[in-house]
Amino acid sequence: MDFIIGGLAGVGATIITNPMDVVKTRLQLQGELKAKTEQSTRYRGIFHALYVIARADGALALQKGLAPAMLLGFTMNSVRLGMYHVAEVQGWTKTKDGEISVNRAIFWSSASGVLSGVAANPTFVLKTRIQAVAHPSIAVGRQHSYKGMFDGIATIYRNEGMRGFFAGVSATCTRLAIGSAAQLTTFSTVKEELRSRGYWENSPTMLAFVASLFSSVLCVVFETPLDVVNTRLYNQGSGSHGAVLYTGILDCITKIYKTEGFHGLYKGLGPLYLRIAPHTTLSLVIWDILNNMLIHKKL
Repeated sequence: MDFIIGGLAGVGATIITNPMDVVKTRLQLQGELKAKTEQSTRYRGIFHALYVIARADGALALQKGLAPAMLLGFTMNSVRLGMYHVAEVQGWTKTKDGEISVNRAIFWSSASGVLSGVAANPTFVLKTRIQAVAHPSIAVGRQHSYKGMFDGIATIYRNEGMRGFFAGVSATCTRLAIGSAAQLTTFSTVKEELRSRGYWENSPTMLAFVASLFSSVLCVVFETPLDVVNTRLYNQGSGSHGAVLYTGILDCITKIYKTEGFHGLYKGLGPLYLRIAPHTTLSLVIWDILNNMLIHKKL
């Protein structure tokens, strides 16, 4: 039940934040491996991207990749939040005195992040490629024409085999280990600190909301460079679609830094924050509410 609750929390948050994910993907692929002076700017920012996507492909295009994104939200968060909650309930994240141990919390949140990355990587690949597809006038990055989620699954398997579903898996696990450590450890620590000081004792939802705001900021700062790397590795596909641009995490980071500069590693920071902040807040608050409901039901 802990894992199902985590998955439902992720799905609920995904439905609301998916448009920002589409914008983030486009901004991260824009000007791929080109110096700033050589880049043609299709999207000039978050609001311009929302406008041109809706104008060129229709308003529904802002929800591109929603099906795999929801599957991703359930798969990733059921493992990540479910495993971390089990560690919390068993007391594995606390000291002998019952206080939060930062080191233990970091370990269990990172471990849950790595396992969720392996489980969810196929949906990451599928979601990114579907979100990247656009009208030629605003297209950026390599374009993969799938008729839908199931066609995408069949096409990837036919052209790239099982390996295609695990493109960028090492970067995924690294990003989720770091992101989960920043997100879940901060969430647990801040929530415990606020509770000990007597804040929102009678409002667990408000307590979870405030704690999640802190965790989302740290999450974005640490995650963005690896999120850019993930997007590039997911979208490049196999050599059959043209030259493979990146051979791995370090090669990708090096090439982005050399051609696009430090700014290239923080592309899509704005929409990533606008996606992660509400996604973190919604998923952690929903997760906290559902867990509290389950605890009261058991009592």
